[in-house]
Amino acid sequence: MSRIKACFEKLKAENRAAFVPFIMAGDPDSATSLELLKKLPGAGADIIELGIAFTDPMADGPAIQAAGLRALKAGHTLRKTLNMVRSFRESDNETPLILMGYYNPFYAYGVEAFLAAAKSAGVDGLIIVDLPPEEDAEMCLPARAAGIDFIRLATPTTDDARLPAIIKNTSGFIYYVSVAGITGKAAGGASSVERAVARLKTASALPVAVGFGIKTAEKAKEFAGFADAVVVGSALVNELAQALEQRPSEANNVGWGVKAVLSLSRDISQAIHSAHRS
Repeated sequence: MSRIKACFEKLKAENRAAFVPFIMAGDPDSATSLELLKKLPGAGADIIELGIAFTDPMADGPAIQAAGLRALKAGHTLRKTLNMVRSFRESDNETPLILMGYYNPFYAYGVEAFLAAAKSAGVDGLIIVDLPPEEDAEMCLPARAAGIDFIRLATPTTDDARLPAIIKNTSGFIYYVSVAGITGKAAGGASSVERAVARLKTASALPVAVGFGIKTAEKAKEFAGFADAVVVGSALVNELAQALEQRPSEANNVGWGVKAVLSLSRDISQAIHSAHRS
């Protein structure tokens, strides 16, 4: 059984949703993001999304764009992200890890070579924002053949005609984008998001995660009442960015930023795990 499936089965038995934090790999440098990655499970993370920095992140809002630029400026690469995963797996063989990004860095690495390295390192899933179902042969099907889940996004504009194509080869879970737009925008209203999640559950047996624009523990708890997982990204990335800007020395900046991200993660995870499930 895959780590992702095992995680959702465990949480289902406990009648609670998963907390899925997103951090940008290499932000603000490789060592700091590895430290944060290793400490997130202890702060309540059930599944972790690692962003892959790219120069043209069309679906990302200002916070995650800035995080990607910091990572690129620090010299972080996809190869270094896989090294992060290997290091993480030395002490944690249970928490699922998902890489989220755009196709270009994976294509440049070489799909076959990347999938072999990713599987060996301990990657569990991929979210490739700019690969539609029509391009499943590029990476979706090879990833699944390699034993790595390929997770697709559904949005408020995904209609009944499009939905079957979205879910056809999806595995792991379905990621519902709660707003039509980029990351960091305010999340959609709970009632409309709940209807969308119910629609996805009718169409597929896969768990449904909700993300984009979830900035507070209160909002995360609200969505955890009906979703199988809640993804929080921009709010955590902003905590790190603010620390980098506000603290007086570089060393303190980074240390304070890690503490701030972990503190917010604990608050959000506690809220999600305490939600009353419908």
